Amino acid sequence: MKENNIQDLKLGILGGGQLGRMFIQSAMDYNIDVHILDPDPDAPCKNVATSFTVGKLTDYDTVMKFGKDCDILTIEIENVNTEALRALEKEGVRVFPQPDIIELIKDKRTQKSFYRDHDIPTADFTLVDSKTDIAKLGKFPSVNKLGKEGYDGRGVQVLRTASDIDKAFDVPGLIEDLVDFEKELAVIVARNERGECRTFPVVEMVFHPEANLVEYLFAPADVSAEIAKKADEIARNVIDRLGMVGLLAVEMFLTRDGDILVNEVAPRPHNSGHQTIEGNITSQYEQHLRSIFNLPLGDTSSRAKAAMVNLLGEEGHTGPAFYEGLEKVSAISGVHVHLYGKKLTKPFRKMGHVTIEENDMELLIEKVQFVKEHLKVISNV
Repeated sequence: MKENNIQDLKLGILGGGQLGRMFIQSAMDYNIDVHILDPDPDAPCKNVATSFTVGKLTDYDTVMKFGKDCDILTIEIENVNTEALRALEKEGVRVFPQPDIIELIKDKRTQKSFYRDHDIPTADFTLVDSKTDIAKLGKFPSVNKLGKEGYDGRGVQVLRTASDIDKAFDVPGLIEDLVDFEKELAVIVARNERGECRTFPVVEMVFHPEANLVEYLFAPADVSAEIAKKADEIARNVIDRLGMVGLLAVEMFLTRDGDILVNEVAPRPHNSGHQTIEGNITSQYEQHLRSIFNLPLGDTSSRAKAAMVNLLGEEGHTGPAFYEGLEKVSAISGVHVHLYGKKLTKPFRKMGHVTIEENDMELLIEKVQFVKEHLKVISNV
């Protein structure tokens, strides 16, 4: 790649949701045009992309047709046709993360096996093909995860006793030990083609008890320097072992015994990095761009203590979205609202997020609670 010539390269993204939308906002700073493929004709990227193509991400011919005119291809979601991406690579299109890595990560069975094969700490697990396998195993309490297509809390079931077998998935997946954890942590790490690697400070996530997705998080996490260093080293080790180019979110459990176990990874910008837009010198979106264009990676230092609150559609509300309490929340110092351009809300749908910068931890917690209590995504219909 010629120096200072990245503006001449055509960048394509498979997926046009909120992650793509926020990535485009970073790409604009570099005069990079972004072309989107997404199956939803009203996806959040529709009105901000240079071009927007409606098509199925798992269809070989659709991905080939879209990708053949691109110089660089990346993803916003793992459920894409990796066979087409491999074929495009052979035709000279640069694909990041690499297709084989997407293929490995999008199946939790191969992802978890990779950890075991490379001595990366993770919860003990057994591969299963059906409910019958799970019943024969008789391992309770445990967590049953789908091999493929689990996303945003879907595809995970906690089986506490044998009576929960009916909740299990009757398709290939895995049974994992139920970890007695103290905190759920995440580290976002980026790596470019030169092998340069940078991490963001470890964050602490709090999950919604019903939706099983991140409700809010704090950055940096309230952990010791030793634990933060260990989490950082694990994240670097994972991306190095993969040999991956791009951005990788590494979700981990901090056990009550002080061990750190990798839960799962996402090879793209991630919910656990939204706060970096305001909270860090370089955002996760700019860092992803830097990594796939083989630019020097940016400074990931924190500007301040920060929090992120996901805006989820309220239970009992389906229809045109209305943001109740927006004026109240916008009046609070350090609060930044990010809405995703989704016209329709439904229960637990990710509709936006709020980042909060505040160096006083007690005040930060108070502001998180204020946002959670006062900003609601409802439908007036």
